[in-house]
Amino acid sequence: MKKIVAENAPKAIGPYAHAWQSGSLVFCSGQTPLNPSTMQIEGATVSEQTTLVLSNLETVLKAAGADRSRVVKTSVFLKNFADFEKMNKAYEAFFGEHKPARTTVEVSRLPKDALVEIECVAEL
Repeated sequence: MKKIVAENAPKAIGPYAHAWQSGSLVFCSGQTPLNPSTMQIEGATVSEQTTLVLSNLETVLKAAGADRSRVVKTSVFLKNFADFEKMNKAYEAFFGEHKPARTTVEVSRLPKDALVEIECVAEL
């Protein structure tokens, strides 16, 4: 196994790694809409936050030697499932024709009161 540290991604706010590589798979920890420079949540809407979350996730993927086209599974955590459609539009804009397997669930609270968090598994 190999620990992945993405220098340009938001720093971990707990005792976890950005990602771990095991064989040809990369398991990325959940990303929230933290600005990597300020470590503050950015984006007032779930659309804006989803876009930043996915950008942060791609930074981690690049550090591992992958990109969005290599993602095989995502898990999306929403503070409010009423935001599903807006999150989904930003998600689709990011992935385009690539459609990873996905689970989406509503949760009662996310770190730093984010509206969305996304984790993924990718293949190298």
